[in-house]
Amino acid sequence: MCGIAGFFGQHNKEQISRLATTMADRIAHRGPDDSGVWSDVDSGIALAHRRLAIVDLSPAGHQPMSSETGRYMLVFNGEIYNHLELRLQLSQQGRQILWRGHSDTETLLAAIEAWGLVATLKVCVGMFAIALWDGQEKTLSLSRDRFGEKPLYYGWQNGVLLFGSELKAIGAHPSFERRVNRDAVALLLRYNYIPAPYSIWEGIYKLPQATSIILRTGQTGAKPEAYWSLSDVAAAGQQSVFTGAETEAVESLHTVLSQSIRGQMLADVSLGALLSGGIDSSMVVALMQSQSNRPVKTYSIGFDEKQFDESGYARDVAKHLGTEHTELYMSAKDVLNAVTNMPSMYDEPFADSSQLPTSLVMTLARQHVTVALSGDGGDELFGGYNRYLLAPKIWNVVRLLPIALRQTVCRILLSVSPEHWDKYAGPIAKLLGQNMLGNKIHNLSNRIASVKSFNELIHALATEWNGYTSLVLGGNESACYSNQYKQWPHISDQASRTMFVDAMTYMPDDILVKVDRAAMAVGLETRAPFLDHRVAELAWTLPIGMKIQNGNGKHILRQVLYKYVPAHLIDRPKMGFSIPVDLWLRHELRDWAEDLLSSDRLTREGFFDVEMIRSTWQSHLNGTRNSGSRLWSVLMFQAWLQEQS
Repeated sequence: MCGIAGFFGQHNKEQISRLATTMADRIAHRGPDDSGVWSDVDSGIALAHRRLAIVDLSPAGHQPMSSETGRYMLVFNGEIYNHLELRLQLSQQGRQILWRGHSDTETLLAAIEAWGLVATLKVCVGMFAIALWDGQEKTLSLSRDRFGEKPLYYGWQNGVLLFGSELKAIGAHPSFERRVNRDAVALLLRYNYIPAPYSIWEGIYKLPQATSIILRTGQTGAKPEAYWSLSDVAAAGQQSVFTGAETEAVESLHTVLSQSIRGQMLADVSLGALLSGGIDSSMVVALMQSQSNRPVKTYSIGFDEKQFDESGYARDVAKHLGTEHTELYMSAKDVLNAVTNMPSMYDEPFADSSQLPTSLVMTLARQHVTVALSGDGGDELFGGYNRYLLAPKIWNVVRLLPIALRQTVCRILLSVSPEHWDKYAGPIAKLLGQNMLGNKIHNLSNRIASVKSFNELIHALATEWNGYTSLVLGGNESACYSNQYKQWPHISDQASRTMFVDAMTYMPDDILVKVDRAAMAVGLETRAPFLDHRVAELAWTLPIGMKIQNGNGKHILRQVLYKYVPAHLIDRPKMGFSIPVDLWLRHELRDWAEDLLSSDRLTREGFFDVEMIRSTWQSHLNGTRNSGSRLWSVLMFQAWLQEQS
């Protein structure tokens, strides 16, 4: 895992290498082991690299790296898990290559020379962000992995193309213009993250997952082109649904997951896993342990607030599997200490509050290992989130109610505070396995009042603030995949359609961003075996009944996991990696939040409707509403903005 940066545009000889070095130094945390810069003054190109050495720790893995013929120069962030197989394929095709080492970077370059960039991307199994200079064609190509595990930002600023793994690298170049994108702020309040292709800065974009873009001097109109499509995978799966026995499907999934994890355990450094005790992470750890001759190192985090604490489940799974387990408990004081690091760590406003425990568990793991495997992607592929079960049921009820009647009912439900719902109906809800009933009633009522289709319901369930565009002064709703329903493929099953949209939006722009920045801030590489595209392609051939059955998600994953872990250790309601943000904002984090949300500050900065923010904050403090999740997006923007001054 590494960090990359660079630029494309005319620079003088004295400044080109110095500027590239400065950009790379801004992301030194992504690669503390080595650094390198290459430039061609005549072409105006500079590539910079920071290295976290994982495979081939020798100088033979140094980047930027040149291809054997010298035509290509490359910087690369990520891992190609099947690179040894690619070397074998090259050899079988008669390619006589004098290998300098055993790094996957060298393999990439040899494959690109033999097959071309796009053909190489299609056969790679891995996660990556790549910048490739073609000295013959004088073009710069930027590419990103299929699911967006590795970040890559780019954009033209004052005639110069800038790119980098993080925005702070781009911000180090003098051509960068620091203009906040108010439309992106509006998107942040809607989703709690800024969706691709946008960033917080005007003119700087996220390269979408599974795409590549070819850039030439001065040609600012180039568009990313997809080399792989989850839409095509979903469509193919719908047309060729698995019709065999469930036992066959279980064995197929067992085989492909084992293959993925075997490939991702390849490293020349210490390796472990993040273990929450849930199905996904337990599956990863179980398959790791089955293929290891020593105890796998596992890490989890717990909370002093017991209703949010899953550490005991992780401990039980670790004990059963025989791992070397380490856990850390997180208090409100830990959160207060960590929250001030979020603006720098995430580099643009990012408001998934589980970023806090994520950052702490990454710090814990990094004390012992350099690589950690995680269970990310299992929910979106195998039906893990509660909304996949609930959204179709909600729609079946909602669509029967005229909008006017529905809005009236929702107003009545919202007139009762969450605390009163919990006080009078909470005990019954708990008997049914539901917690925080009042908060759920408020959240749902805000989302369903005006939806007119199931697609609108999916979108509404992803929305935090109602009226978010009016909340951001000068902000408008920009087109992104989440709100462009016509771009969504036809998937008749509603749960599967919701899973697909999450895999295209929430997963790359929230989950994978959260994990990458938190891990790389401490120089830890994370790997997600579920995001091997072969696992995804198999998952989309499985009928929904093998994923969601008898009111439970991940049915088929459970059947694989039962081979290693008894059912009583994992069969329980999904809790999620959340924190008690509502409670902490009323107590331990109150002073911090009050400072960021003060009327004077909001008025002076001029980004938000002050009255709306203040009334929401006050209603949260007095317990009329639980608005912690919504307020967190504003707080993360405010904290980020403060960091810029």
